[in-house]
Amino acid sequence: MFRHVTTPLVARTLARCVGKSVTPVALFHIVENISREVPMTTAVQSVDRALTLLELIAADPEGRRLSDLARAADLAPSTTHRLLTALETRGFVQTDAATGLWHIGRRAHTVGAAWGTAKTMLAPAMPHLRRLRDATRETANLGVIEKGHVITIAQAESREIMRAISPPGGHAPILCSGMGKAIIATWDDDQIDALIDRYGLTPATARSLTTRDAVHRNIAMIRDQGFAMDDEEFVIGLRCVAAVVRSPSGEAAAAISVSGLAVRMTPDKVARCAELVRSLASDLSGRAEL
Repeated sequence: MFRHVTTPLVARTLARCVGKSVTPVALFHIVENISREVPMTTAVQSVDRALTLLELIAADPEGRRLSDLARAADLAPSTTHRLLTALETRGFVQTDAATGLWHIGRRAHTVGAAWGTAKTMLAPAMPHLRRLRDATRETANLGVIEKGHVITIAQAESREIMRAISPPGGHAPILCSGMGKAIIATWDDDQIDALIDRYGLTPATARSLTTRDAVHRNIAMIRDQGFAMDDEEFVIGLRCVAAVVRSPSGEAAAAISVSGLAVRMTPDKVARCAELVRSLASDLSGRAEL
């Protein structure tokens, strides 16, 4: 009955009973309660590990090998295989028998799309993103901040053969992202310092901001000009121009951006895109849906 209850766990529990009057019946109930708690803890750990594997697979569109996933998640290969098999059964991941690579499954996309649909800002934003894409011939994006990153939640993809793409669900560090910097430029300086303290300033490229002073200088420029820019700070060869979208209360709710190859995003085009992005952000700001 109690085969999953370990001796150390019982010992720690009984140690708390020293000096107290504990009857055999009470002792039985103590161990019985432990037996009920342990499977729940194990179940939660399994869910956490499975979600870690799902995130690792989602981060690599080329797919991941089981051995790589086990190493990245710090799990035994047997445990990794068991969890992946469970996820595959539910359709959240799939494996390519020819290559042995694991990929995101159809069910994961369905769940992700449901989250996006629940974000009521998407419906009014999509027609605007398409018009922005058509006006600039570059990819237009809508993003929000979540735990130190900017998450792309909607996108109108450029029709150019060579184009910038960070598909919905893609993420970038806030301070390496035009959308991220556009949002935090509305924050107080002490809030920005707290963000740096918590998440650090790990560079994505040689052009990333790496010092607190550089961040504050960049933020001051964003506040002055009314738009933010990622100048090859997340991916070399890509530039992004972004502006903040505010909620009816005036808080920064999201950001929109235009992203394209650096060779096409010349200073003149950046200036034109900046005007379009600022205008669209102003049009979307204050909507009740945000």
